[in-house]
Amino acid sequence: MPSTYQPPVATMRFLLEHVLDFDAQMAALPGLEEVTSELAGEVLTMAGRMCTERLAPLNLPGDAAGTKLVDGNVVTAPGFAEAYAEFVEAGWPGLAGDPEFGGQGLPRTVQIMLDEMVSAANLSFGLFPGLTRGAAEALAAHGSDELKATYLGKLVTGEWCGAMALTEASAGTDLGLLRTRAEPRGDGSYAVTGTKIFISSGDQDFGNNIVHLVLARLPDAPAGVKGISLLLVPKFLPGASGAFDERNAMSVGALEHKMGIHAQPTCVMNYDGATGWLVGEAGRGLNAMFTMMNAERLFVGIQGLGLADAATQNAVAYARERLQGRAADGRPGPVPIIAHADVRKMLLACRAFVEPARALAAWTAIRMDSADRHPDAATRDAASADVALLTPVVKAAFTDFGFETTVLAQQVFGGHGYIHEAGMEQFVRDARITQIYEGTNGVQAMDLVSRKVTLNGGAPLRAYLDGIAADIDKSDSGDLAVQMRAALAMLEEASATIAAASGDADALGAAATEYLNLFALVSLGWMWVRILAAAPALEDAHSRDTYAALAAYYASYVLPRAGLHAARIVAGPATVMALDEALF
Repeated sequence: MPSTYQPPVATMRFLLEHVLDFDAQMAALPGLEEVTSELAGEVLTMAGRMCTERLAPLNLPGDAAGTKLVDGNVVTAPGFAEAYAEFVEAGWPGLAGDPEFGGQGLPRTVQIMLDEMVSAANLSFGLFPGLTRGAAEALAAHGSDELKATYLGKLVTGEWCGAMALTEASAGTDLGLLRTRAEPRGDGSYAVTGTKIFISSGDQDFGNNIVHLVLARLPDAPAGVKGISLLLVPKFLPGASGAFDERNAMSVGALEHKMGIHAQPTCVMNYDGATGWLVGEAGRGLNAMFTMMNAERLFVGIQGLGLADAATQNAVAYARERLQGRAADGRPGPVPIIAHADVRKMLLACRAFVEPARALAAWTAIRMDSADRHPDAATRDAASADVALLTPVVKAAFTDFGFETTVLAQQVFGGHGYIHEAGMEQFVRDARITQIYEGTNGVQAMDLVSRKVTLNGGAPLRAYLDGIAADIDKSDSGDLAVQMRAALAMLEEASATIAAASGDADALGAAATEYLNLFALVSLGWMWVRILAAAPALEDAHSRDTYAALAAYYASYVLPRAGLHAARIVAGPATVMALDEALF
């Protein structure tokens, strides 16, 4: 049976209304006072319908068809160009965009929930508007008034698309090694020359402009990251008539042949003296690009969540229908495989991640809205610190755990999960890239331990952990509260160990991924505490029972992983660094 997708709008509304105090949070933010959970639910219902009816049906055939390079032009999978035009016509790209530039001005919280559904329905498609939104945010924060007047409105509405061009063959994570250069032309523009690889949405056949944000070096730039500048390089320039119909000196050299996201054109881009304009200050391009990168890192975490949910939904449906074996209670066989304990464990593990991850994503998005709009400066600063702390966690943990979830869901299908037509192996392949792009998860973990844990003397971390402890103390969630207190104590001790190791590259490197996973387990457990506290508000007894069972599974089967990560942190770097490089 081909994969299907049902938007989790009811769950999203429950989180907004009862778990995260969305209405009160928005009421305190200028410009969002009238945005309620009811309004958000209506918007998400329409978005979910679009994902189910328009995007999900293109997912499997798009994966099979892939993208092609024909005479130097990218040809996307059948139906993608038409679907993108409908997506733009309906106003979805500008959902949280600035109304001054054609956006609808809704909260990021609603945007992130839309991102989850689009990612679940069709990850390859979702990268087009997702990268465009990131480019718009970077341009809004750092572009000149002239550039914003020319390009920002088209990006916000999605009429034009965006892409970020960072990576080169010799410059991956270490962007200080990049060689692309930008020569001033004397008229305020630059001639950009170089080759970039792994450029998602680098080109397509939607018939619109594509705005590339390209990292390059000016002639007098020093070596290293301080010598990098950011330039806006569009696919089309204004021609004699003023219309953007003159092709810039940039081209697609090749399409990458990838493990997953086959319907997403990942390009090798050649810039051959292409015309571009400086975004922000010369030599501070990385600072400007990080506006886009941080937004994209959160977006990628949501991709992991969306894929996990889509895979889980299909695994549950299959387990109810697939008949095999006899039940342990003596029922005559064959019985649905959901009756078997091992299958149930896999399904429980999937849902025990998806539900609190969605809550944590929404909590982080609400903090983003507060950081952007709250009238009190101290409140904005505290919210910004929370977002900085959670960004590497959401990106890395949601994609690591999301990949694990897609693999478990595929396993439920047995041999059918290995067959393309079932759709499950596509979820696994697509999920794999989320652990790699926008900064590998190891890089995210190093960011957490080397920068975020000690940010402002550790005050944001202290406030975050205190908030978790306060919710546990007023909880009556039984074994979950007991297990959470133990896991939180491990995280407290591990945080002290990380802070003490500041500056010790080996110690931080050995502990980084362990600490991030421990942090994530506690954070997801915190969301379970909050969900259980709100569950009595649900009228449906089945939903209350479901949450109770999933939280109990999380407490008994998932939280014990905290002890493993804590033990590895205590072990230190000695055994990691002991083996001589030549002996590997």
